[in-house]
Amino acid sequence: MEKMKNKLKLSSKYSPDNIATLATRDCIKFLRTIPEKEAQLIVSSPPYNVGKKYEKKMSLDEYTKLQTQVIAESYRILKTSGSICWIVGNYIPGECEILPLDIHLHDKFHSIGLKLRNRIVWHFEHGLHCQQRFSGRYETILWYTKSDQYTFNLDPVRIPQKYPGKKHYKGPNKGKYSGNPRGKNPGDVWSIPNVKANHIEKTIHPCQFPIALIETLILALSNKNDLVVDPFMGVGSTAVAAILNNRRVSGCDLISEYVRISRNRVKEALTGKIKFRSRDKHIYVPNSNSKLLKRDDL
Repeated sequence: MEKMKNKLKLSSKYSPDNIATLATRDCIKFLRTIPEKEAQLIVSSPPYNVGKKYEKKMSLDEYTKLQTQVIAESYRILKTSGSICWIVGNYIPGECEILPLDIHLHDKFHSIGLKLRNRIVWHFEHGLHCQQRFSGRYETILWYTKSDQYTFNLDPVRIPQKYPGKKHYKGPNKGKYSGNPRGKNPGDVWSIPNVKANHIEKTIHPCQFPIALIETLILALSNKNDLVVDPFMGVGSTAVAAILNNRRVSGCDLISEYVRISRNRVKEALTGKIKFRSRDKHIYVPNSNSKLLKRDDL
């Protein structure tokens, strides 16, 4: 981090010398300014075409065409060892009906040669309360690689073993730990709180991503000083996660206010003033004075 502070350079025009390139711009035009095979990791969450204030709702065909163009440009700038992580939810074409965007978009990634390594389920506890179907409490992360020679760092994202002191009690490994003492693989289902009203990271964005979610991907799929790109940047969660872990970052958004917030958050990350929820923080630990509402009380 100290090295990055000393060469601080924020810009709206891409250069490999920039620590952060944050622009108010159309994502396809922005990606075209980045040279071929420059990025190690592209991680983003495109609008879900559900009519949020930051997106223009379009037909599913129009939406798919736009996504295909963004995916193609992302592929072009991706290193051979690089990865693309696309975080998506559901498109809602009609009342109570859903269309999972990960299923709908997979062929667009696969058809240009990207290989699906994981379909990660991001689980959270809060969201809209549905009346005619079960309330949605997850989104998916599609992790693709450009080749079979890809970067994957497991150790930085290991989580504590469920039984850390457990040992083999018989056989050739008797007395040895039965689990990796450095921690276990986090698997493909991640429980990380989403950013709601009282979350420490909350800004004006209605669908902001937690830094911890992006940080896990950055630590596992890139190395220090690598370039991380987010073509649908929002308020810069990807940018902050990249800076906190000594990566370079480039991103864009059409809404200038979001880009302004992103720049401020990146500056706070560089100076150690950013407030965020760490990856290892427990989701919730009730204290002895907590009064829990029981079904019999209703």
